[in-house]
Amino acid sequence: MNRSYQRFQFLLLISSVFICGAAEGMLLPLIASLLEKNGVSAIMNGLGSTSLYIGMLVSVPLMEKPMQKFGYKCFLIAGLALITLPLFLFPIWMNLYFWFVLRLCVGFGDSMLHFAAQTWITVDSPVNRRGRNIAIYGLSFGIGFAAGPMLVRLLFFGTAVPFITSGLFCTVVLLLLFLLKNEYPELSTAAEPSARQFFSRYKKVIAAAWSGFAVTFAFGYLETSLNNSFPVFALRQGYSLDSISILLPAFVTGGLLTQVPLGMLGDRFGRRYLLPVICLFGALLMTGAGLLSEHFYGIYLCLLGAGTLVGSLYSMSMGYVSDLLDSKQIPLGNILMTVCYSIGCMIGPVSGSVLIGWIPGGGLFYGIAVFILLASLGCFIHQFYIARRAALDHSHISGKMPNL
Repeated sequence: MNRSYQRFQFLLLISSVFICGAAEGMLLPLIASLLEKNGVSAIMNGLGSTSLYIGMLVSVPLMEKPMQKFGYKCFLIAGLALITLPLFLFPIWMNLYFWFVLRLCVGFGDSMLHFAAQTWITVDSPVNRRGRNIAIYGLSFGIGFAAGPMLVRLLFFGTAVPFITSGLFCTVVLLLLFLLKNEYPELSTAAEPSARQFFSRYKKVIAAAWSGFAVTFAFGYLETSLNNSFPVFALRQGYSLDSISILLPAFVTGGLLTQVPLGMLGDRFGRRYLLPVICLFGALLMTGAGLLSEHFYGIYLCLLGAGTLVGSLYSMSMGYVSDLLDSKQIPLGNILMTVCYSIGCMIGPVSGSVLIGWIPGGGLFYGIAVFILLASLGCFIHQFYIARRAALDHSHISGKMPNL
């Protein structure tokens, strides 16, 4: 495979991730705002948004074998098609249950696209450039996610315009994906595993990388709490739709500024040291956003600062989990990351809506801060355990050496 085609392939993978991020970043605040304006309660609003992540959660554990059979290209195309078609169907009927089904389809598509793209990038990337490529993957999704809420402003031209515009962009990328050559992952060369072997594989990967999955869960909670519940919080606090479209991208913008630099720092100094520290300070800044919830610039600066630290947690956790696993375990690690991310995304909107009702001022941000802090503590504890176990093993080996 020549180098120019490899660049073209990587560009298309990154483009598909970007457009997926933009669609997801638009749908969460757009639908939440429309339902809020139509009198849907905050709790029902939050429950409705979980459908996207129910789709992700249900579908991803079933993808390993089908992707091995049909290849990366087919999965990418099918995934993006399941995102594109609902975008054209949303304006047809503004109904909570109809939109629930459409967001379920988007969740299936999102899960298929991300699993194929991140596995293809991780497996095909040379070891010395894997961290950089993962950072670019995260950066591309982050840029798309930051651009998505800006499409909400197109509501000025009509309710259908943001959906159709996003759908057209997705269609262009979808057609370009047909230019790719299909490749097949070598996920397993063994015979069909027994149920015991199946669960044993999961158990080993979870035991090896549980703190990384905790970080992914916290990021999923953070992301959907902000994008789904924040518009409801802001509207009730008296902020305008234009203000929301400025405040929401602030967090993602902070993440974009430091995505690659943090990835490079992690490669140089070790993600096991960097990750718990940035989570700790990110939790403090989220607490600050809660304390300054009545002040536009206070929230903006706290969200921007928190974004610079924890806005790239997904790509950071991808690298961290890859560090903790053997190369053969990485595809399964990606599956479990998506599961944890989806669970966090499902809990986030509901929990955020409940906290808005309990603590109208800053409850939304305090909840986010708690989960990021728990992720930080998880990394500290896990790394302490790994270091202690390594020291004991080294001591044991040293003690045995004279008897050899």
